Amino acid sequence: MRSKLIKVHPDDNVAIALVDLRKGESISFEGEEVLVLSDTQAKHKITMVDLAPADKIYMYGVLVGKATTSIERGGVLTVDNIKHQSNPTFEKTETTAWNAPDISKWKDRTFMGYHRPDGQVGTANTWLFFPLVFCENRNIEFLKEVFEKELNFQKPNPQRHLLRNLINNKSPVEDLVAETENKDIFENIKVKFITHQGGCGGIRQDSLSLARLLAGYVNNPNVAGATVLSLGCQNLQIDIFKKALKSINPDIQKPVLIYEQQKMGTVDEMMAIIIKESYEGIKKANEAKRTPAPLSKLKLGLECGGSDGFSGISANPSLGYASDLLSALKGSPILSEFPELCGIEQELVNRCVDDKTANRFMELTKAYEKAAIASGSGFDMNPSPGNIKDGLITDAMKSAGAAKKGGTSPIEDVLDYGEYVTKPGLNLLCTPGNDVESTTAMVGSGANVVVFTTGLGTPTGNPIAPVIKVASNTILAETMPDIIDIDSGPVVRGEKTIEEMGGEILEFIIQVASGNVKSKADQLNQNDFIPWKRGVSL
Repeated sequence: MRSKLIKVHPDDNVAIALVDLRKGESISFEGEEVLVLSDTQAKHKITMVDLAPADKIYMYGVLVGKATTSIERGGVLTVDNIKHQSNPTFEKTETTAWNAPDISKWKDRTFMGYHRPDGQVGTANTWLFFPLVFCENRNIEFLKEVFEKELNFQKPNPQRHLLRNLINNKSPVEDLVAETENKDIFENIKVKFITHQGGCGGIRQDSLSLARLLAGYVNNPNVAGATVLSLGCQNLQIDIFKKALKSINPDIQKPVLIYEQQKMGTVDEMMAIIIKESYEGIKKANEAKRTPAPLSKLKLGLECGGSDGFSGISANPSLGYASDLLSALKGSPILSEFPELCGIEQELVNRCVDDKTANRFMELTKAYEKAAIASGSGFDMNPSPGNIKDGLITDAMKSAGAAKKGGTSPIEDVLDYGEYVTKPGLNLLCTPGNDVESTTAMVGSGANVVVFTTGLGTPTGNPIAPVIKVASNTILAETMPDIIDIDSGPVVRGEKTIEEMGGEILEFIIQVASGNVKSKADQLNQNDFIPWKRGVSL
């Protein structure tokens, strides 16, 4: 008989409801009867002990909150009876031993990727257009319209055809068939376009940060070359961008075409030059072919968003196991979202390979939290209304589950925003918890594929890296099949183990990285890009 409750760690004093529970229901759990004191939705938590005000609440074996009122055994936890609390972290107290997973099944596996001169391997082959300053966004949009129309990179839009046919009083399916038969002119290259609101008007540090991010996108192995537009007078000068690119890759051999509008005359004259030269670069980049590469060449972004009460027991630990497999194979998983690591810092500090790495993590975390508090907020205000509604009541509770994406492997490096991943093994990257800002940052740090877990659903994608969505529950997977790639609901039902689901995730990553499967985000042409603005506007 399937259990109605689950306790994640032996030291926990609360349990998660796997199904909806009714007031007065008696449940056999761990050899005892638990009386449910109120209706409790699946994904929410009930206490396994009587709690007095200020008593500590533990989940995943860590402190995640404290009671604000008395809560009897079998009572549900809510925002009205508990609040955030976590243990402070001061220093590395031990080095955590790691039992690496068995990789015999995977050690000789390869994916079909695009090999770059610097040794990196792309899972995609993209020519990227972007501006150094928001003043050039219109010109980027114009180029997007020209290239997508003439090279046919756009997916046919059934909604546009629906409206057109409604206007003309035609059948909703007329005219769509002919367009869907069109094919891309080039087989091995895609053209993508980025716009943003930065590059000028803020503090100088914002422009430097944006320069590093954009340089990381150019250096990402999924990018074959780039067209860069500058106005000329902005804070983010061309030489700043070039220095940022050189600091990441001093001997970069990709074509990077840079144009400064204030030196080029009319818009028509400038566009004619850009289109001609970019087309030649795109045509050359199309000659690249996929060839086998070891799994160690994968840099895997680990992301979660729209999390629910099942995320920490199904999708996240399953992705964590896939992350551990990749770490053991000398690939580079990347765990970000520092506000969502609140409460489990000590565990992460002890997983750092040395004191230097541990100290950097603590310095970046404390500086970030201090800035958040100075702005009138704090990490404890991180859970969204959707998180809370689906059982994630405190930030520490959310963080303890979110961190499971990083598995259990040693932390080899800690990076600040805009720094590029160079070491195999698990890397921590300082980013916000915002889904798109975090995904944007990981790809800028070298991620050539991203796996994004979700319990509520999200359409987030990226212009240059495939984003794979893993649902924490089957209801979501069935409700939003157009955005979900993998359903980890069988873990909740006890039909699959974390290890089995983690293996399935890694296998799916290989297929996407090889171009055999197109992620749902790519099918939707979801190209989200939001830089993190850390300073104020001037």
